[in-house]
Amino acid sequence: MSNTTPANLTPTVDDARLHALVQAARVARERAYAPYSKFAVGAALLDEHGRIHAGCNIENAAYPQSQCAEASAIAHLVLAGGRRIVAVAVVGEAAQPVTPCGGCRQRLREFAADTTPIWVADAQQVRGRYTLGELLPASFGPGHLG
Repeated sequence: MSNTTPANLTPTVDDARLHALVQAARVARERAYAPYSKFAVGAALLDEHGRIHAGCNIENAAYPQSQCAEASAIAHLVLAGGRRIVAVAVVGEAAQPVTPCGGCRQRLREFAADTTPIWVADAQQVRGRYTLGELLPASFGPGHLG
């Protein structure tokens, strides 16, 4: 399967792409810098060109300066020229599935539609699938600004 997609087509998320997306998030999680919370998270985004962009959380001793995995992945997407998120994978280890925090849900909304799928997984399995609209209902987005 090609890694690029014509601009008028949206990449589909078949089993192979889903596996690659989740695996990229798992690898990113292994590189997280979380010396304070010990809560490592990885995220991976599929862009409109079929490319995967990964990120990990990066903590800071001044806690508000930390950065979530999703924010790191969005930065990679934008740097690579991506402007639309087609699918998301988030990987973390906890009793409950690890979904994006509220701030990251809003960050994702800047580049993703309500229907964008978000898979949450751990090291062993995919634990859930949501849409951005389910996680951030009635959201404020770029369309509100004109």
